[in-house]
Amino acid sequence: MNKPPFGFGPPDPDKHGDDESSNPGGQLPPGAGGTDAFNQLGQMLSQLGQMLSQAGSSSGPVNYDLAKQIALQKLGSAGGNQVGFSAPQNDTAVRDAAHLAELWLDAATILPAGATSTVAWSSRDWVEKTLPTWQRLCDPVAQQMSTAWVDALPEEAKQAAGPLLSMVGQMGGMAFGSQLGGALAQLASEVLTSSEVGLPLGPATTSALLPANIEKFTEGLELPSSEVLVFIAAREAAHQRLFAHVPWLRQRLLGTVEEFARGIKVDTSALEQLATQVDPSNPASIEEAMSSGLLEPQTTPEQSVALNRLETLLALVEGWVDVVVAEAVGDRLPGADALRETLRRRRATGGPAEQTFATLVGLELRPRRMRAASSLWKLVGDEHGAEKRDGLWSHPDLMPTTDDLDDPMAFSERLGGKGLDDLDPMAELERTEREEKESAEAAAETSERNSADEDSGSAPAPDGGDSPNEGKQGEGKPDSPA
Repeated sequence: MNKPPFGFGPPDPDKHGDDESSNPGGQLPPGAGGTDAFNQLGQMLSQLGQMLSQAGSSSGPVNYDLAKQIALQKLGSAGGNQVGFSAPQNDTAVRDAAHLAELWLDAATILPAGATSTVAWSSRDWVEKTLPTWQRLCDPVAQQMSTAWVDALPEEAKQAAGPLLSMVGQMGGMAFGSQLGGALAQLASEVLTSSEVGLPLGPATTSALLPANIEKFTEGLELPSSEVLVFIAAREAAHQRLFAHVPWLRQRLLGTVEEFARGIKVDTSALEQLATQVDPSNPASIEEAMSSGLLEPQTTPEQSVALNRLETLLALVEGWVDVVVAEAVGDRLPGADALRETLRRRRATGGPAEQTFATLVGLELRPRRMRAASSLWKLVGDEHGAEKRDGLWSHPDLMPTTDDLDDPMAFSERLGGKGLDDLDPMAELERTEREEKESAEAAAETSERNSADEDSGSAPAPDGGDSPNEGKQGEGKPDSPA
């Protein structure tokens, strides 16, 4: 049996005292909190002092040293060192596939090649090369969560806790790092390229494929592995063209996550319940308690807008890649249509690792509306050509919005008869800001209405039913001019 990580494990039966009979499990009685909760929490933290010094030198809201250590350890036991395609010409096969894909893409888009090098990665390589970007992705959310609940504590609780608060922060960083490491290991064993999750995770201008994972993905497809490799290389190359030649895209994707983090609100009333779940004699209980969701942030209307913006942008990226690769490959690969549909479903459903990241940072990195975005890009390309379609990436205010995904025909008609020079970025910016403001106001009204319903115990009126306020909406307001 493997030894529990970080010294976590069940309590030693030889160390049980007589006082445990009156308080089995060492748990606090219901309702306990405040100073008593922190005193008992301090007993546990003092037992873990040495463990903290052995978990790496990483500082901050997430222990990335621990995350990397766990991820590489899991991958090592699962064969994560393998690059794949047992033939010694592995790197050559990847480079040849990428070169062929770039030639085909040149005829399908006006954006030039974005990768200056193409490499074959193992799963371990993926963890090491993408960890800096994951740090930027996770840090804002974890930092905001770790400071939000501490700042909300009463002053007497802070004074009672004293230096223990910093140890709690370290424990939180370890718990988050432990979960992150497990998720990174699982994701590293699934991803096919450096950009499959839709974010520019790897080094700039580097196209990276994971042949071992591609080899596993190919099993059961009944397609030649060479065709699958070229198709996936084309998708990676298309992503790199966007990330390299759309300078605002990388910052906008990662900046939206930071915007989401700034609005995090933590329900501090859950601290008392958290304290009752901590067993001082079992250090593993703090990790279980912190991962139980009690401190999960509450989504605000501002965050809903940021999430909607991120989801739309991810869909636009994936939809554009889907259309451009389909046009580039054409009839050159007989199994291209089947591969395209398989990868669409793969991205739309996500996997266990992506669900773990959704729990950790409150974000789902899935382009839910990829098919709608793909249809929009296809329509714009067919009616206005690749130059105008790809030229929309020149400025973020020219990009389609969520409403445009609902009505791609209207967006295409709005482009009709206009050159890119005729489009007014300021007008597009004002339109985008107006739509986001309306969306935030609608979300706030819905939240207030739900809270009022909960307080009054009344349920919202069913569709088509009468509302107490019906017929009063126009009172006191002048008629709109005809």
